Amino acid sequence: MDELTKIAYNCKKATYLMEKQDIGKITLREKLELKIHLAGCRVCRVYQQQSTAINRMIKSMFHQPIAENIKLDDEFKNELQHLIDEQLEK
Repeated sequence: MDELTKIAYNCKKATYLMEKQDIGKITLREKLELKIHLAGCRVCRVYQQQSTAINRMIKSMFHQPIAENIKLDDEFKNELQHLIDEQLEK
């Protein structure tokens, strides 16, 4: 099996390269290998789109400022306490 064939049919390596690319840099050779693989593999193209979207959402979750002074209103606290008391009395 020649090198081009190995690259074209190796989804495991392609997904590895996609994840490596998301967290850092990949070499020029790795970029070329990934591009060759993605040109012929529809499943890995879908995987790449989903992985990119998931990573973007996770990064945004960790970069959102934490709201300070989050407090429950007194009416909600009383209602919640009432429900807890009811459950404890059962």
